[in-house]
Amino acid sequence: MRVITGTARGRKLIAPEGLETRPTSDMAKEAMFSIVQFEVAGARVLDLFAGSGQIGIEALSRGASGAVFVDSSKAARDAILFNLKSTGFEGRSALVFAEAESYLKSCRDRFDLVFLDPPYQSGLVERCLPLVAGLVRPGGVILCETARDETTPEAAGVFGRKKEYRYGKAKVTTFRRGEESY
Repeated sequence: MRVITGTARGRKLIAPEGLETRPTSDMAKEAMFSIVQFEVAGARVLDLFAGSGQIGIEALSRGASGAVFVDSSKAARDAILFNLKSTGFEGRSALVFAEAESYLKSCRDRFDLVFLDPPYQSGLVERCLPLVAGLVRPGGVILCETARDETTPEAAGVFGRKKEYRYGKAKVTTFRRGEESY
């Protein structure tokens, strides 16, 4: 696993050991950043169920102004801290050691890009999407990674499901405000 492009291009990242974390494939990660390529620079990013932090770190490498990483696993927290330090992004990021739903219910921050990648088939997409939608600024986008055969809701608050992309066993779904085009 590595940073694909930007200021930290080529830097290797570590992932927590064990089966608790499922890192996003390079193919899916490249595709996600192709979808939002013109929306990353200057963006405030939320990497929810961050795992290794590779998605938020990729956004920072591509010019995002800041990122918040949320995960409840100690192994994930340790990997994210290591990866932020090795890429030099610890000053533009915050790491929250909490359950996603608890964080979302108490969060007062607002974001331009949200990457939501919960454990597959866990029901967390349905529970977290409405909470996430309330934290996204106008013009923002939510990218949700699920299992290829997992169904995502049609809408979350004012955000509607816009497009789905399939990459191997994964599916990436974009959610945007109803009136916004892309």
